[in-house]
Amino acid sequence: MKTLSLRSAWVPTRKSIERVLQLVIVLLVWYTAPLLFDLPQGNSFEIAKSIGLMLVLALVAFVMVIAVCWWLLGRVLVVLELPLIGSMVLRFNELELWEQVRVCFGLFALFVFAAVGVIVAVL
Repeated sequence: MKTLSLRSAWVPTRKSIERVLQLVIVLLVWYTAPLLFDLPQGNSFEIAKSIGLMLVLALVAFVMVIAVCWWLLGRVLVVLELPLIGSMVLRFNELELWEQVRVCFGLFALFVFAAVGVIVAVL
């Protein structure tokens, strides 16, 4: 006779608890930042304070987008059965010198295109 197991398939680990706490902290910053920068109506100094609020909210949004992109990259590497980022970094020194230079120039080109994209987005 089979017995039912009441054990859960998902067991919280330290890493998952840390991720949840980071998400809670980000959400707290997102919702409390407007209250911290709040001033009475009619004050011309309110415009300068709203710039700080926009910077804080933009930083929080940027960190969240980076975290989601990093998670998606990890999932894509797992699905495509490619090595993880850590092992790729450790194997970088095993490449030939011309391959290392090629990777460095490729990363530099990506950074330049990212900077141009940011400048275009701002304008």
